[in-house]
Parts: sequence; C-alpha cells; structure tokens
Amino acid sequence: MQLAGGMNERTKQRSTTLRIHPALVAGPLVITAALMAILGYQLRDSAPEVTIEPATLVEVPGDLRRSPSVADGVLPDDTSVFDDRFPGIANLDPALLAALRQAARDAAVEGVEFVVNSGWRSPEYQAELLRKAILEHGSEQEAARWVASPNTSAHVSGDAVDIGTPEAALWLSEQGARYGLCQIYSNEPWHFELRPEAIHQGCPSMYADPTHDPRMQVPPPPQDRSELRSGETGA
Repeated sequence: MQLAGGMNERTKQRSTTLRIHPALVAGPLVITAALMAILGYQLRDSAPEVTIEPATLVEVPGDLRRSPSVADGVLPDDTSVFDDRFPGIANLDPALLAALRQAARDAAVEGVEFVVNSGWRSPEYQAELLRKAILEHGSEQEAARWVASPNTSAHVSGDAVDIGTPEAALWLSEQGARYGLCQIYSNEPWHFELRPEAIHQGCPSMYADPTHDPRMQVPPPPQDRSELRSGETGA
C-alpha cells in the first residue's frame, strides 16, 4: 500500500520500531556488577573476622571426677523394690531385700507403695555424695551427720535402703519391726537397715545421727559379697 510522500506501510512500520544497541544494555549491567564487587570487598574488609575454634576439654585440677551412673547404684525416680534391673536394688544384702519385699507386699494391701530412693552404692558414688555434703554443709564434721564415708557406709556394703515416700517411710517405721526392718537414725526417717532380732525384741533405740553410731568411728573389715549374690539376677 502506497502512502502519501512515497512511504509504504511496511517502511513506516520499520521506521517506528525502537532499536537499542546491545552496548547500551550491557553497559549499566557491567557498571552495577562492578559497584557490587567493590562494595562487597569493602564489606568484607570492614566486617570482623570470626574464627570457630574446635571444642576442647577443660581439665579439672586434681582427679577427674565422673558422674555416678546406674552401675554405681544411682536409681531412677520411683524405682520399685522388686526391680532387679538396677544394681542399686539387686546388690542389696539378700536378707534385707527379702524382708523389704515382704513388707512392701503387705503395705500394698493397705494402699501404701514402696519405692527406693537409694540402696546399694559403689564406693565412688558414696565418695561423691560425701564431697557434695561437705560443700553443702561447710565442713566434714557437719557433713558426717548426713553422709558416711565409703569405708563405713551401710549403703556401700548393701545393708541399708532409703525409702522414697513419706507415707511408706512412716508405715515402715511403725510396722517394720515385724520384718526386722528398723529406722537407725533420728535425723533420717527414710533410712532403714535389717535387724533380725527386732522381730522378737523390737527395734533398738535410734542414734541421733550417724556420728553417734559406733560403726562410723571404726571402719568394719571389708566384706566380699560376690558369693552371696552369685545367684541373683543382675548382680
């Protein structure tokens, strides 16, 4: 189609199309990239350098203590007197454990449940308890009223148990003599040991605390209970 002035329609269309030279497009992009690179270097130069060091073990002066475990006699909360999975129960003196379980069965009939807070303990566990008691009470003399040394503790020898609930401890303090189970210290209503003669004679008078117990003054000879426990599950 011929238009006035000698320009046809196709020529007009070509003349109105905007043509942008590639250099005009690339130029701003190159400039922007250069500015970002410069700013990036500046940011890296001004930002503080963070160095991540590998983890290191902090050594404690003196002996390196390990936390007592289940193998040392640590018991989970609400441990049953019948649960032989734990050394704190299974390593108790067999006669003490038998009397305690019979008492627990009879108490259960009255709605009282026995749980054990602590039973047998390794010497290492006992030593750690004593160390903490000294820190808590401020002196060895005061700590001795609550925690015995590893070579005198009835827990280490497997001859003592700490009952876990006030209801069960009260029941056992009133009924325990029938089973030969007696509270030993006035300041520890949870601590019970076996006194077989109590079945016929009643429990002996309590000591005010362990410092009044002659056994705490003279260490008893070490006893190897391995033969007694050889037939026990989990011993």
